[in-house]
Amino acid sequence: MTIYDISEKAGVSIATVSRVLNGSPNVSDKTREKVLDIIERYGYTPNAFARGLGLNTMRTMGIMCADSSDPCLAKAVYHIEQKLRANGYDSLLCCTGYAPETKAASMNLLITKKVDGVILVGSNFVHEKECENQYIADAAAQIPVMLLNADMDVPNVYSVLSDDFTSMYEATLQMQQIGINDILYFYNSNSYSGKRKLAGFLAAMKEHGCTDCGNQAAFYHGSHEDVHAMAAHLKELHDGGLIFHGVIAADDTLALAAVKYAREMGCRIPEDFSVVGYNNSVLAICCEPELTSIDNKLETLCQHLIATLLGVLEGKEMPKKTVFSGELIRRGTTRNDA
Repeated sequence: MTIYDISEKAGVSIATVSRVLNGSPNVSDKTREKVLDIIERYGYTPNAFARGLGLNTMRTMGIMCADSSDPCLAKAVYHIEQKLRANGYDSLLCCTGYAPETKAASMNLLITKKVDGVILVGSNFVHEKECENQYIADAAAQIPVMLLNADMDVPNVYSVLSDDFTSMYEATLQMQQIGINDILYFYNSNSYSGKRKLAGFLAAMKEHGCTDCGNQAAFYHGSHEDVHAMAAHLKELHDGGLIFHGVIAADDTLALAAVKYAREMGCRIPEDFSVVGYNNSVLAICCEPELTSIDNKLETLCQHLIATLLGVLEGKEMPKKTVFSGELIRRGTTRNDA
């Protein structure tokens, strides 16, 4: 028996059940009696939701991150931990890797630690196969689950994400507006976010009359830390006959590799070759010229995610999905005549 089962049998929302467990006055006597009757009938033992009753709460959140060596994910974990600590919560971090079975095992581990909620950092936790997402739904039947930059329509799962599709779509259009039509999209992830970015690029290219957009997208399979190998991959594409005078990259590391490639090819940036990155990380100011990059508002996403989670635990009705717009931060790797 879970809090989700209680809400179904009582015919009320999970938030209402949480209010009853927390002793909130914002519940009618009739509804409170109905929920308590179900709880008593099925012998439900409240867990982290019963903060107001002082039962089993550790004031601790679980955080799952696929790869903490990824600069963007590491920064997200930092922001989340800082905001949790400011609200009196500790955190337990599991670096899961990318295998579905390891993610599920990490989730189960955090559940056994009696965390108040679980935060999934990054979009690699949501898979196309529904069976591979069951571990999220199972956890959400017990505690709230937060998705950072992914979306999943399951009770007690809340999503906070950046509009990657529109950001990439608009960046591509803006590069086309300054006369660069042979654009290469350079990416290294097929995650939820990765697919949305690719879709945005392809939509803009098709709108601009590109009939074979698939050949203008290149997937890099190697390490996300090997900039030399990324640049070499772009050189291989060029030597194979692919023509491109602009690169829009799925993250700033890939974009730095594109800058390196352009320098090695003797191209002037931005006069002969333009580059746009993604995440607007500290890497964007670590090259010459500095990198134009899409700011996905990571700190804002993390702040809103924690506010949503705390609201859920307090029994408030919170939005299931919140989407923030990204912003193109122009620097020296693109011309400003758009």
